[in-house]
Amino acid sequence: MTPTEPHGPRYLVEPGLRPDHRPQAAMDYWQAFSRKLRYPLGPRRKAVAFLERVLDPDHAISAVGSDGEFLGVAGFKSPQGAFVGGGIRDMIEVYGWIGGLARSLLVATLERECEGGVLLMDGIFVRNAARGLGIGTALLAAVEQRAADCGLQQVRLDVIDTNPRARALYERLGFRETSTVSMGVLGHIFGFESATTMTKEARDAGCERP
Repeated sequence: MTPTEPHGPRYLVEPGLRPDHRPQAAMDYWQAFSRKLRYPLGPRRKAVAFLERVLDPDHAISAVGSDGEFLGVAGFKSPQGAFVGGGIRDMIEVYGWIGGLARSLLVATLERECEGGVLLMDGIFVRNAARGLGIGTALLAAVEQRAADCGLQQVRLDVIDTNPRARALYERLGFRETSTVSMGVLGHIFGFESATTMTKEARDAGCERP
């Protein structure tokens, strides 16, 4: 658990996702990524229900306010699972047989495989009310430290072309573009034309493991 005191209220960056934060994290995840996921997971009510069902705390690092309020999260993926986990059975439980199978096919087009020596990020967001406090930067630093502590050499993320603000942050923090993939006809479904892969060497910052 890493205490942080930027120019705003004190907060903690800690491993996992607290059980009482799960509903809020599901709602905020949908708000952050609804443009990309509106067809695979919408409508909102079912999307939030699905996300709350499948979020995996073992693949998350959270930011929590001094009053215990959930402020944001960075998720990651490993061979053992992902922050947004679940499978076809979870899809069917929420959307029914036809809807679940159809959505599973769409979600599969967004899946990225884990590579050896690389920590693959699985979404990062900060609640609107907590932006500007350096939480996104702190979460990314915690992800880097997690990778280094696990003996991994790189952190990888993918940023879509409609989110230049996030890309600018990643570049300021040392992430560099390695490739860009066009979505082709699927761009109309997911709301973006291309996704850029960015990587950064994991570093051992000598601080407490998040």
